[in-house]
Amino acid sequence: MVTNQTGRIGGTHLVDSLLALKVQVLKVFAPEHGFRGDADAGEHVKDGRDARTGLPLISLYGSNKKPTKAQLADIDVLLFDIQDVGVRFYTYIGTLHYVMEAAAENGIPLIVLDRPNPNGFYVDGPVLDPAHRSFVGMHPVPLVHGMTIGEFARMINGEGWLEKGVQCDLTVVPCAGYDHATLYELPVKPSPNLPNASAVYLYPSLGLFEGTIVSVGRGTDKPFQCIGYPGATLGRYRFTPRSMPGAKDPPYKAQECSGLDLAEYGAIQARLDHRINLQWLIGMQTTAKDGVKFFTPFFDKLAGGPALREQVEAGLSEEAIRASWKEGLDRFAVIRKKYLLYP
Repeated sequence: MVTNQTGRIGGTHLVDSLLALKVQVLKVFAPEHGFRGDADAGEHVKDGRDARTGLPLISLYGSNKKPTKAQLADIDVLLFDIQDVGVRFYTYIGTLHYVMEAAAENGIPLIVLDRPNPNGFYVDGPVLDPAHRSFVGMHPVPLVHGMTIGEFARMINGEGWLEKGVQCDLTVVPCAGYDHATLYELPVKPSPNLPNASAVYLYPSLGLFEGTIVSVGRGTDKPFQCIGYPGATLGRYRFTPRSMPGAKDPPYKAQECSGLDLAEYGAIQARLDHRINLQWLIGMQTTAKDGVKFFTPFFDKLAGGPALREQVEAGLSEEAIRASWKEGLDRFAVIRKKYLLYP
């Protein structure tokens, strides 16, 4: 099984349900944040055993992102059940890619148990330039792709994106009663710093700040619901990051940051906008002090290439930046349509 804390049937974890049904679960592969979902972003997750079931746990984050031939040697079928949030740089679709590739190379069928995409009601953002491929952006899709993880798996297979064009023996078990207009609130937080619907809706816009000098509120009670940094002149909200579960060493720990509280916007307005908000990025960059290096090299990976950074640095308006996305978004819409499972 490839799963984490989101792989649940009601209040019971899928692993426990299958074991109770006498299904022979041999091992669990865990993505970023680990099987129980409590590791920091980017933290190396170690292999081990699950204390509750005794099952071997194999991390697919860090140096081993793809199951090895030896790890798959005794397996008849792989089951993938992870709640995604529909954003290109969220690493669970990278894990999906490598699991599909390993399954194809080793002749093992893969079953994906689909789950609703909480950001599945729109498509927006720059399409990734394959020259800037990384684990936070592996596929030539927009920043918000508007697909469930099952639909995305179908696209990976159908577009030949696996190494050497191998094909995964893929079965997607679809959701009942879901369509892309559904506003779905997650019953379990998908990672430590996406604790509620506001954070999930803001994540496509605020995730880009992880490649800048701006804090997104890690180490506060509003992660991905506020932005700021020490000395920022845009906004009057104040917060001081501290060490806490899921954010052991957050940016600007113990330093007061100034900026914007976006929690209410995320809870209400973000659902109505149906697009990424660029004004916060443009505003923060524009008001940064002269000589401050606002962007870090990580930004280009998150954005899928250097274009967005160069456009912001050049002072382009949000409208001009959006216009540059149109051709790529139009092409993607044609591709995406082939793989949709829901209206």
